Amino acid sequence: MDTDVTEPDRTPPDRTPADLPEQAGPDTHEASAFGPVGVVGAGAMGAGIAQVAARAGHAVTLVDAVPGAAERAVGGIGSALRRLVDKGRLGADEADAVLGRITPAGSLDALPECGLVIEAVPEDLDLKRRIFAELADLQPATTVLATNTSSIDIDAIADEVAEPERVLGLHFFNPPPVMALVEVVHGARTARAFVEHATMLMTAWGKTPVRCSSTPGFIVNRVARPFYGEAQRIVESGVADAATVDWILRERGGFPMGPFELTDFIGQDVNLAVGTSVWEQTGHDERYAPTQLQRDLVARGRLGRKSGGGVYDYADGAAVGAEPDLALAERLVGGPVETDPLARTLAMLVNEAVDLVARGEAGAEDVDTAMRLGTRYPRGPIEWGREIGLDVVARQLAELDAAFPGGRYRPSPALTDGSLG
Repeated sequence: MDTDVTEPDRTPPDRTPADLPEQAGPDTHEASAFGPVGVVGAGAMGAGIAQVAARAGHAVTLVDAVPGAAERAVGGIGSALRRLVDKGRLGADEADAVLGRITPAGSLDALPECGLVIEAVPEDLDLKRRIFAELADLQPATTVLATNTSSIDIDAIADEVAEPERVLGLHFFNPPPVMALVEVVHGARTARAFVEHATMLMTAWGKTPVRCSSTPGFIVNRVARPFYGEAQRIVESGVADAATVDWILRERGGFPMGPFELTDFIGQDVNLAVGTSVWEQTGHDERYAPTQLQRDLVARGRLGRKSGGGVYDYADGAAVGAEPDLALAERLVGGPVETDPLARTLAMLVNEAVDLVARGEAGAEDVDTAMRLGTRYPRGPIEWGREIGLDVVARQLAELDAAFPGGRYRPSPALTDGSLG
C-alpha cells in the first residue's frame, strides 16, 4: 500500500531526504510508556512513521496486506538507518535497536494490543472505513485510532467505528523522519482527552504538533492553495510568464521555491488532486477552483519532473528555458495588486489563514507554525498579515474582488472587525 495525496515537503530538488538531518531526538521514556504502536500501510509514509515511532522507543508492528510489502519496508528502514550511521547522525547500536523494535505483519489481526494505531493507506474512504471498523473490533476501546489522511473528513472515516470519540487525524509530512510538523486533527465526535493524549505523544516523539478541526485540507493544504492558484491565474491572463512569477515569489517574497517549480517538483497531478479535493469539499467555492492551465498540463501528461516536463522542460534534472524577465518583474512588483504576483499571493494567503482562524478551525499560532514548518514559508501568514497591515490586505482584496468578481477574492470579515485580536 502506498500513502496519500498529501503534497511532499519542499526539499530542494538537489537534496534528498537522506541528506537532511532528522528532527530533534524524542523523549523515549515518555513515548515508550504509551505502549506498542501499530502502523497500517507500508508505503513511504507508513514506513517513515514506523521509523519515527521505533526511534521514540515503541515496539512497532508495520502491517501491509500486500505479500512481502511490510518486510520490504522494514528492509528500507534498515537502509535509511545505516545511512544515518554512516553520516554520524546515529550510533550503530541505536540503529540496531530501532530496527529491532519493528515487526512486519500481513494482517490487522497480527497487531498486539496497542496504545496507538496509525493508518497510512491510499486516500480511499471506503478502504479507510473498512480498516477502522476492523481495528475497532480488534483493539481495546482505549486504543487511539489515527489516520494519516491529508484530505478526508475524520468523521467520515469514523462512521462505522463504535467509539468514534477515539478516532482522530495525525497528518505527518513527507518524509516523516525529517519533517517536524504533525497536524493533530479532531472530528466533531473526537473526545478532547484523545486529542490531548495524541498531542503530548507527538511532542514526546520530537515532533511539533498543531491542532485543527476536520476542515477540508486541514491547515497546510487549505491555506497554501492561493500560492499555486494566483500564480496560475496570472500566467493564464498573460500578465507574466511562469519563470518571472517564480523569480518574484522566490527572490522578492523569500519563498524557498516558486509556485511553478514547486508544482513541477510535487507533481502537477498530485497538486491538482489536493486542490480539487478541497474545492469539492467546500461546495465548489471559487477560492479553490482548479485552473484550466493546470488541468491542461495533467491532461497532456506534463506532470513535472517525474515525467520529464511540466510547466518547464527538464534536462539532466535542470529546468530548461526558465529564465525570468527581470525588467518585467521590476515593473510588476509594487504596482497594482491585480498584476503584482507577490502582493496578490500574500493577500490571498493572509485572507485564507485569517478566515480559518475566524471560523474557529485552528488557532493563529498553530496556523503560522504549520505554514512555516509544513511549507517552509519565511513567515506565518497571520504574522505576515500583521506586518503588511490587515486593513491593507482587506483593501487589496476589495480591489481584486472588483477586478475579478465571482467570490474568489471576497475579504474575510476578520481582517477588519477586530476579532483576530
